[in-house]
Amino acid sequence: MPFLLLCYFVNYLDRSNISIAGPSGMNDALGLTSTMFGIASGIFFIGYILLEVPSNLALHRFGARIWIARILITWGMVAAATAFVQNAPMLYAMRFLLGVAEAGFTPGILLYLTYWFAQRDRAQAFTFFLVGIPLSSMIGSPLASWLVQSGHGLLFGLDGWRFMILVTGVPAIVLGLACLFLLPDRPAGARWLTTEECEFLEADVAGEDPVQAHTGVRSVLGDAKVWILGIGYFGLIYGLYAIGFFLPTIIKGFQARFEVKYSILQIGLLTAIPYGCAVVFTLFWAWHSRRRDEVPLHVAASAAIGAIGILLAIWANSPYLVLVGVAIAAMGLCSGIPLFFGMSTKFLVGTAAAAGLALVNTVGNIGGFAGPYLFGWIKGLTGNIDASLYLIAGFCLVSMIVAISVSRWRSIERIDTPDTVR
Repeated sequence: MPFLLLCYFVNYLDRSNISIAGPSGMNDALGLTSTMFGIASGIFFIGYILLEVPSNLALHRFGARIWIARILITWGMVAAATAFVQNAPMLYAMRFLLGVAEAGFTPGILLYLTYWFAQRDRAQAFTFFLVGIPLSSMIGSPLASWLVQSGHGLLFGLDGWRFMILVTGVPAIVLGLACLFLLPDRPAGARWLTTEECEFLEADVAGEDPVQAHTGVRSVLGDAKVWILGIGYFGLIYGLYAIGFFLPTIIKGFQARFEVKYSILQIGLLTAIPYGCAVVFTLFWAWHSRRRDEVPLHVAASAAIGAIGILLAIWANSPYLVLVGVAIAAMGLCSGIPLFFGMSTKFLVGTAAAAGLALVNTVGNIGGFAGPYLFGWIKGLTGNIDASLYLIAGFCLVSMIVAISVSRWRSIERIDTPDTVR
């Protein structure tokens, strides 16, 4: 789990590092407007979405070790090469290819975890993996800002933002090679487990298979409930990436709005504050969900918290209150995402889980494109961020409604396991 968390830390950093690069020289160097920056941020998800389901099915067929290693190595190469783009079209192309390279990583890991964790523990396992989102922003934003500030001209005469993108792309390649040695495909391949432990673990996982489960890809793609889950996930992802890509730009805008002055590193440190709060709350909320043995209503509460935080950020009259609002929003959005997948795996098994998790992630990640693009477009159209933030709050409410509806679905009710398996 720590190794997978590290992989996701690097994953999220590589897809979001342009949020630091943009206001730190990249936008000026490439002539990007707010709308163009939004396109560059979001176009990543077009390539990601196109190959999401096929990639997850390939992982299920060829094994996690080989396929996840392939994903890491190829995305690391593309991420590092992005440092050398010379104009907006080149940036668009590299961001698209980065999405193609990364396709299937997140749902692939979530599918992989279903091989190791019984249903009752999956939401917590997903949370430990997906907490890499706020953790990456908490640690990665100051790190990326420091690399921009200290790396100018240090290597090949590159600008600071180019140096940062290059350096943050290399770890994915190293981790991809490490996957080949550290990541067993199934419990049976884990050298640290005895034969008895493997048998017990596999029986525990098999003992909690849902009784009303899809059994094939076609039934998953044709089930309205899977699509509804995707729409609910869309609302959370829309807000997460709209805020994530534009938060450094929002903080930089404090300088004119509230007459304050921040360095590049200070912007990175301020960006880390909301996500530090999100890390703590996400872990707590998963524990609370496991203790109460309830998932959908916890997701609904997360979405409501996200909407409340956004509204506070809109109505705030000081930079500190804006940060408080963004922190509350990040706590809600980040804590709801792993629990959403916990709901999905309660009625998807086998190949259906591969297709279903990928489909939910695919529909949701349309919000990854729409969020940054619409945020930038509306900001450029209106001259401020308020309308963009209201839209985020609206989508949070959509996610809340979906989660409340899911709580009434009979097909994902909790399935008790025999006492002997417990």
